[in-house]
Formats: sequence, C-alpha cells, structure tokens
Amino acid sequence: SFYTRRCNTEDPSWSLITVPHLTELCLQHIVRNFEKNPILNYLLPEHQRKVANRLSTSLPLTVTANIVSHEAYWKRRCMERWQVCDVSNYGGSWKRMFLERHLENVVKFFIPNTTDPQEVLELIPLCKGYVRKLEIDQFLPPLREDQKEESNDLSDTEDDAELSEAYMHHYDLKHLITGLTYLEELHLTYGVKNCGMNFEWSLFNFTEQDCSNLAAALKMCHNLKVFKLTRSTVDDDKTKLLARNLLDHPCLLELDLSHNLIRDHGAQALGKLISRSRLETLDLCNNQIRHLGAQALAHGLAESSTLTSLNLRLNFIKDKGGEAIGHALLTNTSLKSLHLGSNNLSEPTAAVFSQVLAQNTTLTSINFSCNHLGLDGGKQLLEGLANNRTLTELDLRHAEVEQETDFLIHEIVWANREAVRLGSLQHPTTEPS
Repeated sequence: SFYTRRCNTEDPSWSLITVPHLTELCLQHIVRNFEKNPILNYLLPEHQRKVANRLSTSLPLTVTANIVSHEAYWKRRCMERWQVCDVSNYGGSWKRMFLERHLENVVKFFIPNTTDPQEVLELIPLCKGYVRKLEIDQFLPPLREDQKEESNDLSDTEDDAELSEAYMHHYDLKHLITGLTYLEELHLTYGVKNCGMNFEWSLFNFTEQDCSNLAAALKMCHNLKVFKLTRSTVDDDKTKLLARNLLDHPCLLELDLSHNLIRDHGAQALGKLISRSRLETLDLCNNQIRHLGAQALAHGLAESSTLTSLNLRLNFIKDKGGEAIGHALLTNTSLKSLHLGSNNLSEPTAAVFSQVLAQNTTLTSINFSCNHLGLDGGKQLLEGLANNRTLTELDLRHAEVEQETDFLIHEIVWANREAVRLGSLQHPTTEPS
C-alpha cells in the first residue's frame, strides 16, 4: 500500500502575544490557591493589585481580614452583599464598612444557648483594627423548649413572668466590646425586628441581667465616646446601674437614652453623671421624667462645665422642672442647645427664661414647641431677647404665642443668625473646630 504523509500548514492566526507571560500564569496560580497559600504581601505592589482585583469575595475572613487591605476588594464585597453602601459613614473605608456590618449581623442573629459564642469571638482578632462603631438594632432571645407547648394556657401570672425572664437574657456583649480596641460608638436597641405574627412584648425585654452585663462592659470600654441605648424599656433601676458605671468615664461625650421608661430616680442618677463626667450631649427624649428629675438634672447642669446639648422633649417636667432648668442656665456657661418641647410648660417657665435670654451668652438654640407659654409667656421671651446677640434658633411652634410676638422674636433671632454667618465669613480661622 501506498503511504502518504499529511502536512498541516502553519496557523496564520497564531501569535506569540496570545501566550500568557510567566508572571501572569504565576498570578493566576496565586489567585486560585489563595486560601491555602495567601502570599499577597510578598508580591510587588502592581502584582498585589492584580491579585486583589481577582480574589473571590467568598474567601473566608480568616484568610482575607489581616492580609488584604486593597479597598477595591472590600468595595466588591460590600457591593455584592448590601444594596445600600454609603462609605462616608465609615470614614471612607470599604474594609471598615464590611467588617463593622458583618460583625453587627453576626450579633443581630446570635441566639443564646444555640449559637456558639466562638462565632463572635473569633471575629475579634480579624476586626479589631478597623471597628470604630457598632449599631445593633436587634437582640434575639434564647429559643424556649416549651414554646410550642401549653399554647392554650394564656395566663399572665407572676410565676410565668419570672419563668419567661430566665429565657429572655440576650447575648452578653462584654467580651466583644472590650476586645475591640478602637470602638468609639455603640448604638443598641434590645428588641426583635420583623417578628411578624410571633409578636410578644417579652421579645422587647432588656433584662436586669442584660443591664448588669452591659454596664460592666461599658466601664471597661475606655475609648467609647458615644453610647446610645434607645427603645429598650430602660427604667430607673437600669438607668442608675448604667450611670453608676459611667461615672468618671475618661472618654464618653454623648449619651442617648431616648424612648425609654426613665422617671425621676433615673434622672437623678443622670444629674450626678452630668456633674461627674466629660459628657457633652445628653438625649432623654420621650421618657417619663417629672419635675423632681428635671430639678436633679438642673443641679447637675449648674455644676457641669462640659454639657453643650440637653434634650428633654416629650417628658412631663412642667413649670417646676422648667424653672429649675432656667435657674441653672443663669450660671451655666457651657450649654448651647436645649430642647424642652412637649413638657406642659407655661408662663412661669417663660418668665425665668426671659432672665436667661437677657444674661446667658452661651445658648444658641432653644426649643419650646408644643407647650402652653401663652400670650404673656411670649411677651416675656421677647423682652428677654431685647439685647441678646447669641440665640440663633428659638422654636415656638404650637406654643400658643401671639402671632405678632412670634414675628418680632423671629426677626431678632434671624438677625443674630445672620450676624453669626457674616462673622464666620469674615473670620473663618477663629471659628471653633
């Protein structure tokens, strides 16, 4: 038989350019094997960037957290996980955003006695260099073994309440927040979101044990500047415990206990805290503080040299409380902003504040909205404002002040605001930072 040899001509489309460089092949290999051998920091900066841009966003944090610092990588992880990503809320750092939000999520869905506490604790060495703020707006209670049993028995006896209390203690933040070296802000709400048809008031129970654990942790958080505990049924006893642990705190500047159940005894503890701390902002909006509590806060205010903002909106301080706060402001020289809206105040409080407006040169904003200052109260405030040059905001909406008086007050306050604005334009360097 006749044997023929077949020859193929050279491929005209073949080019040396299509052959990957050895460097490129190496980088591909590094990316593929990154979890087993994360050698990112041994590469040249340009090669590090290429590897970071190709890394999978599903790599475990144990591999990436302490090795990958490229913002582009963390931006990809954030954008894939969350629809809304405002990096300006995280100091412009995508990595900080990812680690803070991831940690918040783990705590929000932690079920005591079911979830392994190690799940949270193992994140501390990975996150602690980046976490500055934690906002946790949900704490899940433990699963009750008898949840589905005795569904027919709906009695609400004290024994039941005590029994359910034992099932209601939430995740203890102590080891977590004391391990986060740079934690400056902590916002907490003890409740359950999206509970739907399983709604029970007990899901919104901030227990004594929770409070005791939290108070001890706060005392050890030496870099904490902002603490918010809102909508968590915080009563007097819990407020006293928290305040006692925050006395002489080296860094705390802002305390927000709004939308709770704080009455006079709790307010008295906070009055002491005002005079014994570096606190600048105190928000007690929507509590149950009456005149005795307001008088205690006023006493603290008279002794404080740091508090610049006090919010008592939606309480019950009435004129006895309003007058006490006013008298404190005849000597206090630190407070700039005061909110006394919806406190059932009337003409006697306005009379004291007439004096305050005539003498005080620190206050820039006062809110008297939704009170009963009346025609005489309005006139008193107008008299006090005659020579005032510092107040730039005075809210008298629904305060029953005569329309003409309100107009004249508005003119004075507006002129003060303009003078401040023009002054800051002329002397930008002298404006406080």
